[in-house]
Amino acid sequence: MMFRSLFCLVVTGFLYLSPASGEEKYNVLFIAADDMNNDLSAFGYDQVKTPNLERLASMGVRFDRAYCQQPLCGPSRASLMTGLRPDTLDLHTLKHELRERNPDLVTLGQLFRRNGYFSARAGKIYHYGNPSMIGTDGNDDPETWDERYNPQGIDSLQEENIIRYGKGRQDKGLGISMAWWDPVSEDGEHTDGMVATKIIELMKEKKDEPFFLAAGFFNPHCPYVAPKRYFDMYPLDEITIPDLDEAKADLLDVPPMAMQRDIKHWPYYFEDVTVEEARRCKQAYYACNSFVDAQVGRLLDALEETGLIENTIIVFWSDHGYFLGEKGLWYKRKAFERSAKMPMIIAAPGLAEGASTMKPVELLDLYPTLADLCGLTAPENLEGASLRPLLSDPDNAKWEKPAVTQIWHSPEAWGYSIRTDRWRYTEWLEGEAGRELYDHENDPEEITNLASDESKADLIKQLSAQLKPFVGLPPHKRN
Repeated sequence: MMFRSLFCLVVTGFLYLSPASGEEKYNVLFIAADDMNNDLSAFGYDQVKTPNLERLASMGVRFDRAYCQQPLCGPSRASLMTGLRPDTLDLHTLKHELRERNPDLVTLGQLFRRNGYFSARAGKIYHYGNPSMIGTDGNDDPETWDERYNPQGIDSLQEENIIRYGKGRQDKGLGISMAWWDPVSEDGEHTDGMVATKIIELMKEKKDEPFFLAAGFFNPHCPYVAPKRYFDMYPLDEITIPDLDEAKADLLDVPPMAMQRDIKHWPYYFEDVTVEEARRCKQAYYACNSFVDAQVGRLLDALEETGLIENTIIVFWSDHGYFLGEKGLWYKRKAFERSAKMPMIIAAPGLAEGASTMKPVELLDLYPTLADLCGLTAPENLEGASLRPLLSDPDNAKWEKPAVTQIWHSPEAWGYSIRTDRWRYTEWLEGEAGRELYDHENDPEEITNLASDESKADLIKQLSAQLKPFVGLPPHKRN
């Protein structure tokens, strides 16, 4: 059953979405989660309950192999908001350098502003220190928005209640932490509940004009804080943590550079974090995912109640994936699949519904996609591609573009990883510091590194040549 009215013309064998000149413009609801991996019922992982993301997926296309450009908040978010790779932006850290290094770029929201849209955000779209910058503009870009809103809830205002793990971590910052809190509270007392409330207010206020509204949720980024009822959805005895002996064995064939940030206090990144404490944090992470899902549900309800759902493109994305004890690892900033891949769903009027695709796509594809679907002329230098073919006919669309993710730790430590339909291939320092090759047809958890397998020499040569054009790290970022 079609959930939207159709405003489409048939063009070259598929539905052409963009409104004709003078017709009503499509709105965009741009929904972001922070550090959310694909452990979601909406992506086939039934333990983590996300009924509203399932609902959104039933309205559009679920991208089962969507990848970030760099698994670190700042570069990833800057890249998707500009449609340019971190190397092109010369932005690889959390520093606030986007406009300083690229004064003339046109961001995604800025493009919509220039075309008569009201552009606004609530919460985190560009990088924010979380939770240190909650309630501020963070590393935001003012030229992207007409209005900006920075709510602040008890997750930020009552940090003294947050339980923290790891030797010497009790008085340390929470921006990277094994920490959680499950207050008996209402959604609206938390920052993310306030984000949803503000976006709903803006929908109703701006319902008679075209809008680009961005809801930037801070969860499930650490510290993992959500109302207790979401924790209650995940009994602790049902939370499993990978066996550490098996996890350590998984890393024996991995180049040292790939693990340099994680190996000092392996497992779980911080010194003296126990398996039971990791289990508590995993429970809390799952609770935060369900909390975000509930806010997504509120946004979808508001679109339906106002009738805006008939004329609104909805995008859900996270900035990268996340480890929860697999291989004994925690957090992001790794070249493995679990760190590079994140959830992405797009629902657009008149295009495919209840569909999914296994084709590799990238976050920077979102900019050209939204410009294309809304009939806007995007900057010519965008490095992604419109996902229209996959949104129109995900089963049969021709799509051969790989996904490329890079890691940058320092001038002495960096690498690039390419993901094709079957393979993930990674080079550290262009191969001088090691290589990795994983067969996702037979080894989806990336247990066995095949880079030293002589029978794969020709394949490695081919993938290396395919990766080479994307290796664009500026000279001052190299040793």
